[in-house]
Amino acid sequence: MTSTRPATAHSVRRLTAGDTILDRVVLSYEDRLIRRKRLLTVTGTAVLADLAQTVSMDEGDALVLTDGSLIAIEAAAEELLEVTGPLVQLAWHIGNRHTPCQIEPDRIVIRQDKVMRDMLAGLGATLRPFTGPFTPGGGAYGHGRTMGHDHGHSHHGGQADDAHGHDHSHDHPHPHDHSHGHTHEH
Repeated sequence: MTSTRPATAHSVRRLTAGDTILDRVVLSYEDRLIRRKRLLTVTGTAVLADLAQTVSMDEGDALVLTDGSLIAIEAAAEELLEVTGPLVQLAWHIGNRHTPCQIEPDRIVIRQDKVMRDMLAGLGATLRPFTGPFTPGGGAYGHGRTMGHDHGHSHHGGQADDAHGHDHSHDHPHPHDHSHGHTHEH
């Protein structure tokens, strides 16, 4: 029995007009955060993403195969929640919980979550569940995902936070809800 190695991608880039696409992969928001993973394209072809560092891919990006071919990235349909109402207040509460969100002029979109749904309803939000692609905005300073703030590790390709010209830490007297899997002191 012979085994065929999948085509390998070592980089990701933004698609531009006129690009020729070999194939495409459809990935959820969680699955678009990747460093090394075997993926299946929509035609069933295996592709190995073997990137130098973890990358948050967006719809409209492409994996660049070693032969230069492009595999387009598409956002998969997911169970989402449309949030409308007092958007500034609601956005503050969503952001305070480090929840990825898609901010649009007349609504905010988050992934369905019972705790968030109950909290937002209690704050006066109008909520509508729907299914669609989830494409939240990137984090502060244009660095991909909203990973929160400094917790003693870097989200900048291995650079220390001060190596790229600014500090992400925040020492201040007011409390935060930091219920995201680990603890630290203020």
